[in-house]
Amino acid sequence: MPALELLRDPYYRNYWISLFISQIGTWMQSAAQAWLVIELTGSAAKLGLVVALQFAPSLLFSLPAGVMADRWPRRTLLRITQGSMSLLALLMAVLVATGEITYGWVLLFATLYGIANVFDVPTRQAFTVELAGKERYPGAIALNSFSSNVARLIGPAVAGLIIARLGMGWAFAVNGMSFFPMIFFLFFVPKGAVAGDAKGNWKKQLLDGLAYVRAHPEILSAIVLVFWVGTFAINFQTFIPAYAKLVLGLNAEGYGGIMSAMGAGALIGAVGQAVAKKFSPRRIDYGVWLLVVSYLVLYLPLNPYLVALVMGFAGLGMVLVLVGTNTLIQSAVPNALRGRVMSIYSLALFGSGPPGSYLTGRLMDWLGGRQAAAAMAVLALAGWAGVRLWFRKR
Repeated sequence: MPALELLRDPYYRNYWISLFISQIGTWMQSAAQAWLVIELTGSAAKLGLVVALQFAPSLLFSLPAGVMADRWPRRTLLRITQGSMSLLALLMAVLVATGEITYGWVLLFATLYGIANVFDVPTRQAFTVELAGKERYPGAIALNSFSSNVARLIGPAVAGLIIARLGMGWAFAVNGMSFFPMIFFLFFVPKGAVAGDAKGNWKKQLLDGLAYVRAHPEILSAIVLVFWVGTFAINFQTFIPAYAKLVLGLNAEGYGGIMSAMGAGALIGAVGQAVAKKFSPRRIDYGVWLLVVSYLVLYLPLNPYLVALVMGFAGLGMVLVLVGTNTLIQSAVPNALRGRVMSIYSLALFGSGPPGSYLTGRLMDWLGGRQAAAAMAVLALAGWAGVRLWFRKR
């Protein structure tokens, strides 16, 4: 199996372990931040605004970030982005621990964290393929999906326990420290080559990436689908905490349990992708349908255990969509354009956060949690049908 072969490579193994540790911390902070906002404001719409601001930098900086990932040493860029996110998490921990935290501070830190992340994502994705080698990249994608979804399973549950036992600030502090292994690793990994023409005109390089996507309908349709489904069906950072608190009346541990159930479903999907002998684009469609059906079922008056089960299926659907589209695109794009094309993919995925989070929060405040879930299912299904119809015509 390509994934197991990669783990025998000491450099890649150390990179993967370091990344896995930081992913656990990131999911801990994500859960803690959402719960903090709900406790401070009691509003799903205000939580949606926080998530929207965290993803808003994607709309402005994703494309320049992709150009930078193809022009600058990726190791250096990752040191900057990983160090910035670590510092922000530690400063947030201090504010929470001292009782100085306000909703305004959360908005500011979410925006700054989003700026660092938007430069981190395309650089890290391109660096992963560079470190693994293009012939081994399917295994790298499978490993990354596996670690991300194990972190999604562990992080929120651990965050719920830490919040209940030690206090909110410790969840942010642990995330800040979780970046240390990666930062340390980046000082020892070989420098590696920078893909693309490092001395070319950056505007032309940006336009070349856009032209490549436009000329390949299978890539363009995957990116459009990710944006639409991300807007209406993968806003778990807004939907789950608001649903847990405002519809089910759960505490932090109950919310963490539902997040972990979603992570468990995502983990099953990640393992399935890792052991699959070959990739099939039809899994993307199966993932969309799982998400749609899950949201429709949440319209029913379910108890927390059944909601957790449903969110497990939603997590499985999410992984099928995201890993499927990522694999499809990475399979087609040349290495010289990888950073730019993946930045467009990141723009679609994370750029769906601002409108999606805000709309999710508004729908839940206006219609109620159950009715909002049904509305999002209908919208996601309509977008999927539109993208598929356009692709068949092309």
